[in-house]
Amino acid sequence: MRDYDELISFLGEWGPFQRLIFFLLSASIIPNGFNGMSAVFLAGTPEHRCRLPPSANLSREWLNASIPRELQGGREGPSRCRRYRLESLANFSALGLQPGRDVDLSQLEQEKCLDGWEYSRELYLSTIVTEWNLVCEDDWKTPLTTSLFFVGVLIGSFISGQLSDRFGRKSILFATMAVQTGFSFVQIFSTSWEMFTVLFLIVGMGQISNYVVAFILGTEILGKSVRIIFSTLGVCIFFAIGYMLLPLFAYFIRDWRMLLLALTVPGVLCIPLWWIIPESPRWLISQGRFKEAEIIIRKAAKTNGIVAPAMLFDSTEMQDMKLQQQQKAYILDLFRTRNIAVITVMSLLLWMLTSIGYFGLSLNTPNLHGNAYINCFLSAIIEVPAYVIAWLLLRTLPRRYSISGTLFLGGGVILFIQLVPTDFHILSVFLVMLGKFGITSAFSMLYVYTSELYPTIVRNMAVGATSMSSRVGSIIAPYFVYLGAYDRFLPYILMGSLTVLIGILTLFLPESYGNPLPETFDQMLRVKGFRNRQRTNHVRSSKEIEDSKTQITAL
Repeated sequence: MRDYDELISFLGEWGPFQRLIFFLLSASIIPNGFNGMSAVFLAGTPEHRCRLPPSANLSREWLNASIPRELQGGREGPSRCRRYRLESLANFSALGLQPGRDVDLSQLEQEKCLDGWEYSRELYLSTIVTEWNLVCEDDWKTPLTTSLFFVGVLIGSFISGQLSDRFGRKSILFATMAVQTGFSFVQIFSTSWEMFTVLFLIVGMGQISNYVVAFILGTEILGKSVRIIFSTLGVCIFFAIGYMLLPLFAYFIRDWRMLLLALTVPGVLCIPLWWIIPESPRWLISQGRFKEAEIIIRKAAKTNGIVAPAMLFDSTEMQDMKLQQQQKAYILDLFRTRNIAVITVMSLLLWMLTSIGYFGLSLNTPNLHGNAYINCFLSAIIEVPAYVIAWLLLRTLPRRYSISGTLFLGGGVILFIQLVPTDFHILSVFLVMLGKFGITSAFSMLYVYTSELYPTIVRNMAVGATSMSSRVGSIIAPYFVYLGAYDRFLPYILMGSLTVLIGILTLFLPESYGNPLPETFDQMLRVKGFRNRQRTNHVRSSKEIEDSKTQITAL
């Protein structure tokens, strides 16, 4: 029986139909770049200090000395959360005493910021931090906001993967786009941190779901040679374009509500794509809906100016496809045999630890030395060459070595940062960007690698499950950044060590390079790196022989 790639080979690889699908699906990813990293600016924390009430009645000298000095990130600066007790300062000021000369400031009693905070407006006019005072005792709410966004992404990855395998790629693609755009708009009217965070969680449910389903839809529609370009230079670079536009929007729109409105509008432009982007014929065939698949394939042939064969599916092929592919898939199918379970568990770890490095470095850009907008733009633009390198590696080298090598690069460079002298700011930023380059390259290759390992019936579920695992990493990542408040090198040590570790484990996964996409579990078991396990018994029943054929061992 012919596989799907052979069946549609008459369409060619890069006709008008394929180009249209390639660019439209890629363009639908741009809003994901906005929303995925928007917390960098929506929840930005500017410099702040305790506000002094007008009734404080202090002299200029005591006003300037009212905030204690403390070490922050290795440098001395005014305290963000404490002030000297105002009653004492007022008494000293009334007596005409001078701070430092007549009064030892280190002996004065301190108190909390009882009258709120003053925020620097150099970077932001307003953020959710300045609006709801998410600082000092409430500073834990800022990383929690970002983490809960990724909790939504985790939930969305799990739900959308199963729904798109059950109800189709196209309908779930546009449903998740609507969730992302609609709830982002509602967020603008948030009246409390709690309301904003709950809505942010729902936005997260649509954010990555749209990305994963668009990736799967393009992978299943496009031919083998275009599939890799789409997976790296397509969806990934368009995500990076959205990511690059984020600091540009944020630079000119420094109020968080207006910024969120500007980032929401582009999602509305994706609505007309419903009438252009088709359902996946490969998925329709797996559901036994051959007539609908044939209509789409013939329409594609017409778009490409090609005459389709009179008969696309003969009766024998249709019967075989129904027997092999018209079946329901469940999440437990990813663990149906011991060796498939091992591959799934290792893939889950690979995605999670790579995600920690990627999002940890991305969310940490405001804490780097220099302008936060420039650092964020550099973090985004470095992804473009990373995706180009990933594409070149996927074209020419085995998947395992490509992913492992880029992880070693990213993790090793991050570990090296702690050896850089404190004053070498430019070198530190360069190493962070180089580490981001390596981890981003590996991250983009994971989608291709995972989709090549699993058969059509569970492919979207597998990518959704592993993507869900990566969201566990992204949920943890904000707290890696938060650790930098205690030791600026600690996040890099942890992220670098985990990245190098998973780079080693990647070498033990099977190789899919050069294989057609598997349509069934039997074809999945023939991926390079597997072999049928043979029993030593000389006499076996027919059932035992059949059972042994389904067992595999990773080389």
